[in-house]
Amino acid sequence: MTKIKQLITGSIKENCYIIYQDKTALIIDPGADFQKIKQTIEQLHVTPIAVLLTHCHYDHIGALEEIRSTYTIPVYVSSLEKDWLMSPVLNLSDSLFNPIIARPAEYEFEMMKDYTLGGLEFRVVPTPGHSPGGVSFIFSDFVITGDALFKNSIGRSDLPFSPSDLLQGINEQLFTLANEMHIYPGHGERSTIGQEKQFNPFFN
Repeated sequence: MTKIKQLITGSIKENCYIIYQDKTALIIDPGADFQKIKQTIEQLHVTPIAVLLTHCHYDHIGALEEIRSTYTIPVYVSSLEKDWLMSPVLNLSDSLFNPIIARPAEYEFEMMKDYTLGGLEFRVVPTPGHSPGGVSFIFSDFVITGDALFKNSIGRSDLPFSPSDLLQGINEQLFTLANEMHIYPGHGERSTIGQEKQFNPFFN
């Protein structure tokens, strides 16, 4: 059975997720607070095998290099944001005290593809708008939505990117999922597809 552990990281409370089954784990969006992530991995008694990024804004990649140097695992990212890891301007960290410059990702996602990593199965779908390469990860009974779909809200699209792309991606890739599917967003509380279809003010 695939399990999920949520960790709130950094000053703007980004959600990092550890997805695990048996002793194998995926780390999604290690935004900050490396020691908290490391401690949780140890408490769960799991071995990370990869890092998956929903997108490459600074608040989702702040602990990435510490994760990579500690566990020596590959990073997966959208091809549309492959250069963002190396660019503080693109990942929006250029105004921070410590701008983020990470190494290139080892792998680029193929959209609408099913992946199996260490026995963990998921599908990658495009949910751009908050950023051009934003993706979501669909597991068996939950979906990691990054900064596309939140509980009762959606991601910012004034950075500047595309609100129409954001709404289209959510409608086509997420709202077509079963109502009982749980969503785990990049910030805030979890919800379900059914709740958001019914109560999210951006779709009513």
